[in-house]
Amino acid sequence: MQLADLVAAKARWAASPLVLASASPQRRAILEQLGVPFEVRPADVQETAAGDPETVARDNALLKATVVAGLHPGRTVLGVDTLVTIDGEVFGKPPTPEAAAAMLLRLQGREHAVLSGIAVCDDAAPGVPRAAVERTLVRFAPLTTAQIGAYVATGEWRGRAGSYAIQGRGAALVDGIVGDYLNVVGLPVPRLRELVPGLLGL
Repeated sequence: MQLADLVAAKARWAASPLVLASASPQRRAILEQLGVPFEVRPADVQETAAGDPETVARDNALLKATVVAGLHPGRTVLGVDTLVTIDGEVFGKPPTPEAAAAMLLRLQGREHAVLSGIAVCDDAAPGVPRAAVERTLVRFAPLTTAQIGAYVATGEWRGRAGSYAIQGRGAALVDGIVGDYLNVVGLPVPRLRELVPGLLGL
């Protein structure tokens, strides 16, 4: 983008901030770090976890974005859905400590994928949301049941796809990643830059 375009984009976002269709504190923190003006309007939707993992992530993101866009016409709305998948199975947010421990037991010592569907609804193409899916590979260290129990006891698994937070104590569970780190946290910035030109000031 040219300088004049970037200046115009900055003024536009200041006047009409991005609408984030998510209550995720991690996504809010990433947008704040990027200096993006935004408002939080969580989507009240029933997410699905059944089906092809990439399709699930994309469809959930589209659902969030389109529902909130219907309540805020004329605004740019961002929907995101992050999930963990291994052996073709989708891991969302665990409902109980026992479910969290079971997920971590499945992930320990192995590589899994973190998928984030990201969708944008705006006036650039009314009624035709733009969407993408980002994939990051994460390898967990071998973990004992005692180590898994100790992590679950921290409570950090709550509200986390796959039962861990890589930006927190969950970093100790990870041997390495291939791909976008922020995607694992909850918002793939490269895809956001592509879907909403000028939003990041670049």
